[in-house]
Amino acid sequence: MFQSKYLKTTMGELMFKTLKTIIAVAVSLSLFASSASANAIKKWATGEFSLSTLSEKERIKELKWFQDAAKPFKGMSIKVLSETIPTHEYESKTLTKAFEEITGIKVNHQLLGEGDVVMAVQTQMQTNVSIYDAYINDSDLIGTHARMQQAVNLTKWMAGEGKDVTLPTLDLDDFIGKQFTTGPDGDLYQMPDQQFANLYWFRKDWFDRPEIKKGFKAKYGYDLGVPLNWSAYEDIAKYFSEDVKNIDGVRIYGHMDYGKRAPDLGWRMTDAWLSMAGAGDVGKPNGIPVDEWGIRMEKGSCNPVGASVTRGGAANGPAAVYAIRKWDEWLRNYAPPGAAAMDFYQSLPSLSSGNVAQQIFWYTAFTASLVGKNPNNKVVDANGMPLWRMGPSPKGPYWEEGMKLGYQDAGSWTLFKSTPVKNRKAAWLYAQFVVSKTVDLKKSHVGLTIIRDSSIDHKSFTERAPALGGLVEFYRSNNRNIWSPTGVNVPDYPKLAQIWWQQIGDVNSGAFTPQQAMDRLAEEMDLVMSRMEAADKGSNAYGGCGPRLNKPREASYWLNKKGSPKAKRDEKPQGKTVPYARAWK
Repeated sequence: MFQSKYLKTTMGELMFKTLKTIIAVAVSLSLFASSASANAIKKWATGEFSLSTLSEKERIKELKWFQDAAKPFKGMSIKVLSETIPTHEYESKTLTKAFEEITGIKVNHQLLGEGDVVMAVQTQMQTNVSIYDAYINDSDLIGTHARMQQAVNLTKWMAGEGKDVTLPTLDLDDFIGKQFTTGPDGDLYQMPDQQFANLYWFRKDWFDRPEIKKGFKAKYGYDLGVPLNWSAYEDIAKYFSEDVKNIDGVRIYGHMDYGKRAPDLGWRMTDAWLSMAGAGDVGKPNGIPVDEWGIRMEKGSCNPVGASVTRGGAANGPAAVYAIRKWDEWLRNYAPPGAAAMDFYQSLPSLSSGNVAQQIFWYTAFTASLVGKNPNNKVVDANGMPLWRMGPSPKGPYWEEGMKLGYQDAGSWTLFKSTPVKNRKAAWLYAQFVVSKTVDLKKSHVGLTIIRDSSIDHKSFTERAPALGGLVEFYRSNNRNIWSPTGVNVPDYPKLAQIWWQQIGDVNSGAFTPQQAMDRLAEEMDLVMSRMEAADKGSNAYGGCGPRLNKPREASYWLNKKGSPKAKRDEKPQGKTVPYARAWK
């Protein structure tokens, strides 16, 4: 009995000691984990993210919110997809690491070409099967997402199912491109992650040379400067290619572009080339009723009525045909040999080689590759400062005050209803993390794709402005408001975009004239939209906002009315330029 009592006492003490040990270990592990999490926040807040619009205390508080909100998802792995540009490379390599250390959520941020991203988005929409948990895809798809009822309405998400994972300090009004990701119903469907514009690029050092300025003035009767219209751009292209010819022993050219019959030739045109010529209507962020694709959608409606002039569209009108003709002429006459056979990616190194005087259609996403010391970069001085500048896009002869002028890409976070809610919430946390005020200023300096007013207005960009060739000046000016992405007139971007490169490529090959190619393009767009109309009427495929095509009428009926489509006019007015110092004013 004594032995039994002794054993019970001993076993009780042993169990008590074991329990204490377990509790102690658990407490220690909890404290360790808590300490590690706190250390991760401190590490990133005072390290990588020390360049921020927020104070250190505010950064720590914001990162702590992410950590707390992510607790139900700790240990999860999610997949997101974006195109391959420096901004997204930074997110994929650096920000995923920071996010995992702070939240415990592992993110596989994959990078593919833009066409592949659109294809993945289209596949998820068509199959209703979750391929990725979130996408950064162009806001060019805003018309698609707002109609097809498969993208998550972010306005409703943030107020409802996603409220518990929506950052209190997100500050949507600070985003400079929020209007680009807003649907016809006034709700937000995408959240901007990066933005870059399509601007005019030129060699300021060459434009400033006295002998070059004197020769241009003698030939054309006005000063060499930033071209305000396409006539001046053409004069400058011709002058450098045919008169100047050589600078410092290098054969130089007055223009650069590309023309290979490939998918990227499509976005070369849909990224507002027709609008630059003046094909659309007055309206911001896109023309109303006719946009830069030449698609007509009456004010207050969500139903496109046609792309052909005979239906009230402008895709094959005089302005559109002029735009394609000039693209083809300039490419053949003033660009370096071989440019017409290049695709977008093959053409990229051309400017840094130092033999091009100007380019009318240049994406600011590639600013970083043209600044700083680099033996392969021949457009900077010995200190790495740019010899070039970016300026406003020249206006075509059909352009009118109040129209959009150029294109602005807004790669934006998009969630789909087909993604499980838990994965969607975890992905939404990551999406907000990479655009948060804690992170955004540093990311903006890395990728130079500005999305927040607070970032571009920061003193660090004031200090860096001289080294960026006009980028800061552009994003701080009101001019940025007339550069915008594809808008809501385009009912199904993936289906309509693929038509463009095939038809335009036939101009470059010589198979069709610009007029023939644009007639074929407009007709095919109308055909595809007629199928959308049938699908919408039959199964509500576009939420009642699919096309409702106008019946064809004589082209003269529309061309004689005010606005777009516009009747043919003088396409070679007097060239006009402005000194660079006044270009952004």
